[in-house]
Amino acid sequence: MEEKDIINPETAEQVENTQNGAENAPEVEIEPISELDQAKADLADQKDKFLRLMAEFDNYKRRTAKERMELIQTAGKDVIVSLLDVLDDCDRAEKQLNTSDDIKVQKEGIQLVFNKIRSTMQAKGLVAMESIGKDFDVELHEAITEVPVPNDKQKGKVIDEVTKGYLLNEKIIRFAKVVVGK
Repeated sequence: MEEKDIINPETAEQVENTQNGAENAPEVEIEPISELDQAKADLADQKDKFLRLMAEFDNYKRRTAKERMELIQTAGKDVIVSLLDVLDDCDRAEKQLNTSDDIKVQKEGIQLVFNKIRSTMQAKGLVAMESIGKDFDVELHEAITEVPVPNDKQKGKVIDEVTKGYLLNEKIIRFAKVVVGK
C-alpha cells in the first residue's frame, strides 16, 4: 500500500508560508497518513452514521406504532358521533310510545327514526346490495338453500333475501344470505 501525503490543517499554514518563500517560517515536517488510518477513520464515520440511522428508524417505528394505536382506538368515533342524533331520536320515540296510544303516529315516528339511521349510514359510505331477481354470484351472495322454481327463467337467480348484504365504500363488508332457485 502506498502512503498518501495529507497535511494536517494545523500545519497547512506553516507549509504554505514555507512554499511561498517566507523567510521566518520554521520548517515543518509533513506527517503522511497511511491508507489504513484513513480507512479506520472512514469506518468510524460510517459506524456513527449507521448508529444514528438505526436510532432514527427505531424512533420512527415507535411513533408510527403509537399513531396506529390511536387511530384504531378512535376509528369508530366518526360513525358513533353521527349516530348520536339517531340515538336521541330513538329515546324520543320510546318516550312517545309510552305516552301515546295512537298507533299511526307511533308508526310514523319509528319510520322517521329508521329513515334517519339509513341516511346516516349511507352518508358514511354504506350501501345495501340489491339481490332479489339477480343472478346468483358467489362473490356477493351466500346461498343458504335452493328451492325448486316453476319456470326456467328463475333458475340460478336469487329468489329471496334472508339477510341483506352491504358494501362500504364499494367494498363488501357483509355478504347477502339468499335463497337460490334450482
